[in-house]
Amino acid sequence: MTRFIHDQFAKQYLKELLTPLGNVETSRDIAGEVRQIDVFFAPKAEPDVEPTVLGLLGQIAAKPAVLEPFRSPVQIGEIRSCLGKLFDIHAEYERVATRENIRIAEADLPQLWILSPTVSDPLLAGFRAIPEPENWGSGVYFMGASLKAAIIAIHQLPRTPATLWLRVLGKGNVQKQAIAELRELPSDNVFRLNALELLYNLRTILEVRQDIDREDRELIMELSPLYLQRLEDATQRGIQEGIQQGIQQGIQRAQRLMVESMLQVKFGEIDEELAEIIEPLIQLEPLDRTRLIRQLDRTELLVHFEDKNPPKS
Repeated sequence: MTRFIHDQFAKQYLKELLTPLGNVETSRDIAGEVRQIDVFFAPKAEPDVEPTVLGLLGQIAAKPAVLEPFRSPVQIGEIRSCLGKLFDIHAEYERVATRENIRIAEADLPQLWILSPTVSDPLLAGFRAIPEPENWGSGVYFMGASLKAAIIAIHQLPRTPATLWLRVLGKGNVQKQAIAELRELPSDNVFRLNALELLYNLRTILEVRQDIDREDRELIMELSPLYLQRLEDATQRGIQEGIQQGIQQGIQRAQRLMVESMLQVKFGEIDEELAEIIEPLIQLEPLDRTRLIRQLDRTELLVHFEDKNPPKS
């Protein structure tokens, strides 16, 4: 199953986009039963960038938020689970307020945003989730005001620049269209560069797996040109020496993240032995490193690099 891979991508993606606007935690533990929320966001008083550049996602980031992205259409039980985690977070806020003898405003409690590639009408009706097109446009459905929860049906979002950053988390043709629009953004758009790096990383990890479905295979094909485009963008921006150095560091960081992710997917936790071959793997061409990690088991991979680097006498 590749659900974990897509979940990790969604959390990394949202963290990259939202960090300039506030503090972001992924996989945050909550009290009571051992559970985690995917993304917890608290806005900065003075964000590093204007939130409007992220469109609908920036509008969401105007207030504290819990974001729960789903790769497959969200189910009734999953929404109940998300609500349960939200209420645990609210209770945590209220305990702190009581302990510190302060009063917490309703507006300061986080809002839950469930991001689903598609949503059925019966499911929305079951939770009394209704649209607010005047303020949020189509595809955004709010439950009762006191629940502080909303469902975003990504497939219903209008195809506009304001919804692009959320449509990247869609599925099938919706995601493909968003990726095409992402490519067309100006090359100096910092969010574009970060998103492309994460998407290329996703493509490489999926390519290593043997259990991907048709949609994932199509996604790999869609993402294949991104690496070359990323290098092209880096060259265009590398006019000044300082910028060139920053780009090189960014590429190296992305390559290391990619290799670490591929090793984790294939072998689980990265121990000391695997950590020692990360740097040699980074030095290889992307296709060569992908082939080695895909075809060799742990012992063969370690022996391969041991043979290439015999001990010094």
